[in-house]
Amino acid sequence: MSLKNATSLLSANLHGILSLLLFSSNLAVAQVIIPRAPDVAATSYILLDAKTGHIIVEENADEPLPPASLTKIMTAYIAVEEILNGNLGLNDEVHISEKAWRMEGSKMFVGVNTQVSVEDLLRGIIIQSGNDASVAIAEHIAGSEDAFADMMNQYGEVLGMSNSFFMNASGLDTELYYNTMSARDLATLATASINRHADYYPIYAEREFTYNDIRQANRNTLLFRDRNIDGMKTGWTDAAGFCLVASAERDGMRLISVVMGTASEDARAIETQKLLTYGFRYFETHKLYDSNQILTNVPVWSGEQNAVDLGIEQEVYVTIPRGQADSMTATVDVDEVIRAPLDNGQIMGVVNVVLDNDIIFRGDVITMEEVEQGGMLKRFVDWLSLFFSNLFSG
Repeated sequence: MSLKNATSLLSANLHGILSLLLFSSNLAVAQVIIPRAPDVAATSYILLDAKTGHIIVEENADEPLPPASLTKIMTAYIAVEEILNGNLGLNDEVHISEKAWRMEGSKMFVGVNTQVSVEDLLRGIIIQSGNDASVAIAEHIAGSEDAFADMMNQYGEVLGMSNSFFMNASGLDTELYYNTMSARDLATLATASINRHADYYPIYAEREFTYNDIRQANRNTLLFRDRNIDGMKTGWTDAAGFCLVASAERDGMRLISVVMGTASEDARAIETQKLLTYGFRYFETHKLYDSNQILTNVPVWSGEQNAVDLGIEQEVYVTIPRGQADSMTATVDVDEVIRAPLDNGQIMGVVNVVLDNDIIFRGDVITMEEVEQGGMLKRFVDWLSLFFSNLFSG
């Protein structure tokens, strides 16, 4: 049997503090109409909240498609992972092979048989979309580009990128093969890059990079149009069309968009801007709970103390329609009779947060302290209280 302690979530401040009140059936819930998402002229696309992972808009998001130079997000991701793991240093010198030097397409313009620092190559990959830099770092890390592609697939598997397969580090197509990635997988990779590589992510926002006396602008034109956009990567081949992974932050909300298979360089920017504008205008990232926040206090039987605080362990964020924080309701479900002893952090029930009849969060409710078993007299008195309570209530 369970006891439902219904609470109304009436406070929407930045710290997620709850006002725990008895549920009122007269609570008015304002219905907000969210306009239909914009039409996006792309083969595949997705828009998500980077903090919560909530998908705001998607279309064909799981279709494996040629990603062109969006591949280089994975190449850069592995390079930074190697740095963080201590296997690679920013000042390490990388030998430029003839294969790297001869790469076609976009280039950093490294010289054959020269030595280039890892830091410069990383900028060449991210900012200049250098195919030469991508092959050079791949060969340095794994010994060959083929071996590096195996690493890319292993990293993809660990990240849960189930619709991606890599055969090279640059994203260039050949007559025989090309890499494949889905929009959802690219959003997953972008989220991991932003969250795990906070010290290196700002490179994606750099507008230009000069190497070998050649200055090249970042190919992500949105960096020059919208101050909220700080990444990430463009791509184009005949097979892929024009692609763009973008990330922007506004008013505490970070969005990630992916568009694949658009018709032109301008189109990928325009379609991306549509998605980001829609997300920021009609949705918000709301902090629901702080870590170790107390939600309620419930009676405890047979314990050294008569009550225990229940709360939630991790901080919680949710994505909701903008301005609807006051309309959420929370219900805590725990056992009707709770007996000591209780361990600190013991799961006692669940909290459900509802908006417009939809559960937007469901999480474990835990004890916030240890409660030891009471002495024999205390346990006997509580047993009698429960006995007569059940007798008269039955």
